[in-house]
Amino acid sequence: RQLGCGTAVSAPSSAHFGEGSGRIWLDSVNCTGTEATLSECQARPWGSNSCDHREDAGVVCSGDPRMNTPLSPFTDEDTSGQRLLRLVNGSNSCLGRVEVFHDQKWGTVCDDSWDLQDAAVVCRQLGCG
Repeated sequence: RQLGCGTAVSAPSSAHFGEGSGRIWLDSVNCTGTEATLSECQARPWGSNSCDHREDAGVVCSGDPRMNTPLSPFTDEDTSGQRLLRLVNGSNSCLGRVEVFHDQKWGTVCDDSWDLQDAAVVCRQLGCG
C-alpha cells in the first residue's frame, strides 16, 4: 500500500467466481494486510478446514492485468519457478477465485474470516494492485 500496490476492491465469498474442485488448502486466513505473500498470513494448518467449495474465496483487485508484475520474482514462485498463487474464473488475471499451489496440487481458500486485508495481500503478491 505504501508504494501504491496491493489495492483490493472487494473480497467476494460464497464461491462468487464459481466452485473450485479438489483440495481446500487454506481456511480461517487472517492477514494484517502487510504480508508480502498469502502464505505468511495466519491460517489453519494446510489442508485443515471445515469448508466445502460453496465457500471458496475470491478477490477483485484494482490493478490492470496488462501491467501486472509480481512484487518480486521470489514472492510468486517456489524454487522451481512454479507459481504459488492464481486467480481463476474472472474476466482477467486480477480478479477471480483464489487458488494456491501446495504439495504439487492447486486448491482453493475457504471464505471463513476472508476480508479486504486478506485480499490486499493476494493483489500485492500478484502485482495486481
